[in-house]
Amino acid sequence: MTARTTRPLPPVDGSPRPSARRRLAAVGALAVAGSLLLTACGDQTDGGGEEGGGDTKAKESAAPLFDKLPQRIQDAGVIKVGSDIAYAPVEFYDENDEIAGIDPDLAEALEKQLGVEFEFGNGTFDGLITGLNSGRHDIIMSAMTDTKQRQEGLDDKGEKVGEGVDFVDYFRAGSSILVKKGNPEGIKSLEDLCGETVALQRGTANEELAEAQSEKCDKPIEILAFDKDTEALLQVKQGRAVADINDYPVAAYNAKTSGGGNDFEVVGDQIDAAPYGIAVGKEDTQLRDAIKAAVDAIIDNGEYQKVLEKWEVTNAAVEEATINGGK
Repeated sequence: MTARTTRPLPPVDGSPRPSARRRLAAVGALAVAGSLLLTACGDQTDGGGEEGGGDTKAKESAAPLFDKLPQRIQDAGVIKVGSDIAYAPVEFYDENDEIAGIDPDLAEALEKQLGVEFEFGNGTFDGLITGLNSGRHDIIMSAMTDTKQRQEGLDDKGEKVGEGVDFVDYFRAGSSILVKKGNPEGIKSLEDLCGETVALQRGTANEELAEAQSEKCDKPIEILAFDKDTEALLQVKQGRAVADINDYPVAAYNAKTSGGGNDFEVVGDQIDAAPYGIAVGKEDTQLRDAIKAAVDAIIDNGEYQKVLEKWEVTNAAVEEATINGGK
């Protein structure tokens, strides 16, 4: 599924990054704070004059789509975002330990439409949906592929394992095979991974892809699954795995930046392009619909295209947001 040399690759030595949160874009925060202050002043008037009437409208018009948000989000002024922040260029910590990447930049554009902050919290990828359904997060933005299994809360065998989620699909990308520079094992396709050792991130669509391919092999693939993709990359770099199956933008970014472009390369074609979705709780339909409206708005006003151009992933763009478009 999904590059800038000025944004360094997170270390592939497995060293942890701080789990600090970044409050994105003061514009959204100031707009909300200002509207709340004006509304409070308006409450002290009789509302019959220009000042009182204007104050009431100020809260409603702090951002174009603010009034579409659930009341709890309006009151909080924050949307809590669950994310695995170690997946450059989608989301990662930059050289200043600030959250950077495609998703944070899109979140900043969405803030301007919704008038609330998107506050990113770091977590392990395969625990994000649990965190969403327990109330720890309001949404998930983490290069998460929209699948029917995730929509319905099913495991790989079709067994119910938890609550499902809804997705607002905003990006489209497939998987790629990342190998050591020079491709010493001559890997060109999934079929070439049969009988080999492959590293990848646990709980991702790429793990499902490797498992499905392994079932087709005469000699199965040995799959090494890790909590962080940086750990998987380390296995390839050190020769303990012949390849990492990764989202296309992430694979391309690592090939371009790691070791000055001397560590890895992408081989073969992009595999099974599918939508990334912003995950929202099944019962949280008002928030879901507000997010969809905001994504459509930034597509229409050009902010979406600017972000994708910045990170060189315009081939993954969608023309409009969709709900639960995954298969």
